[in-house]
Amino acid sequence: MAKSTKSAQQLSWQQWSAANETKYLNAEKQKFQAEMLKLEMHRLCEETEEFSHQSQKDVNKKLGHRLDDIEFWKMELEVQLDKTKTEIDNLLAYKIRVEKSVSSCEEPLEIALSCLQFRAFRTDEDQVYDGVQAELEKEVRGIQGVKELLQKTLEQTTEQIRLCRSAKYYMEKDLAGKHSAMDIDAQCATMTVPSTKVILDSTFQLQASNPDSWRSFTSSNIKKAEQECINGLNLRLLIDSMLAQTVSDMQNQCESVYAAFSQRIMETKDAKSKLEEHLSKISEQIRDTEFTIGRLKLAIEQKELPLNLAVTRMAARAERPNIELCHDPVSSGLEQEIAEVETAAKKLFDKLAEAEATQKVLQKTSLSLDNDITVKTKSLYIDEVQCLGMRAKLSIHKY
Repeated sequence: MAKSTKSAQQLSWQQWSAANETKYLNAEKQKFQAEMLKLEMHRLCEETEEFSHQSQKDVNKKLGHRLDDIEFWKMELEVQLDKTKTEIDNLLAYKIRVEKSVSSCEEPLEIALSCLQFRAFRTDEDQVYDGVQAELEKEVRGIQGVKELLQKTLEQTTEQIRLCRSAKYYMEKDLAGKHSAMDIDAQCATMTVPSTKVILDSTFQLQASNPDSWRSFTSSNIKKAEQECINGLNLRLLIDSMLAQTVSDMQNQCESVYAAFSQRIMETKDAKSKLEEHLSKISEQIRDTEFTIGRLKLAIEQKELPLNLAVTRMAARAERPNIELCHDPVSSGLEQEIAEVETAAKKLFDKLAEAEATQKVLQKTSLSLDNDITVKTKSLYIDEVQCLGMRAKLSIHKY
């Protein structure tokens, strides 16, 4: 039994040699595989290093291009931002001009309305709708229209300033982003492998844009600002034209009002002069009529004595007795004398009544003429002293 066990544990020489050969072959194989692995690792390391170097080179190149793009658009933003700031300053200056123009309408409007109020106190037939009245009302309507137009323009200017400031805000915000991106990419461009602190966190912010949308965003901001600047320029050109036109219109109307006043004052002075001339003639006629009335009264008084004498004689001769009461030539003469005196007296009384009636008419005419002169004097004071005196300080400014 023991002999059988020993035989089972022992190998033959051939088996031993074969086992050793197998081990030699396995060792050679493992050695070959290790050599091949070493060569593969060496090649892979070289390839990886070359790939990494090339990738870094490509990334650095792309970073350079990206920095160039950012710099280009940053400069475009800065140029347009300066233009927009200038346009805002210009619009603010124009806004002040329009505000001053609106304020400058107050004095001419107040003076025109005051002139209308003064002229409302004209009396009698001088309360006429004349050329001055028409021109003053036209002036009031014109100034009110100018004020409304300027007020609307002021609102448009304020809105355009707001739009320009909005465009400026978005460009400044975009420009701040460009500066931040440039700083970050410039820092990335200077990074090297030995100087870089390894960040193991691989969680990054999701991309907010792509190159096309990035360029489109900035281009849109610039174009919007350009358009607002163009709109601002057009508005300023409109304001220049409008202010020049409104000032010209107001000055022309002011001259028209002055011409109407001058014409009306000349007409009133002429009418007043003619009235005074007629009043002088009437006054002289009244004096003549008074003199005539005095002469008629004196003539009437002078007729009373002969008439009394003739009547007294007639009465005395009527006392003759009986047959002596004869209608003789004396009686006929006395009767004729009395009739002639009474006829002459009646004529004198008729003329006196006519003269007194004429005197009353002349006096009434004189009072009417005097009242008309007073009316004309008041109208001249209103037009020449009050209205023109007030309008003398009127000045229309171009802002």
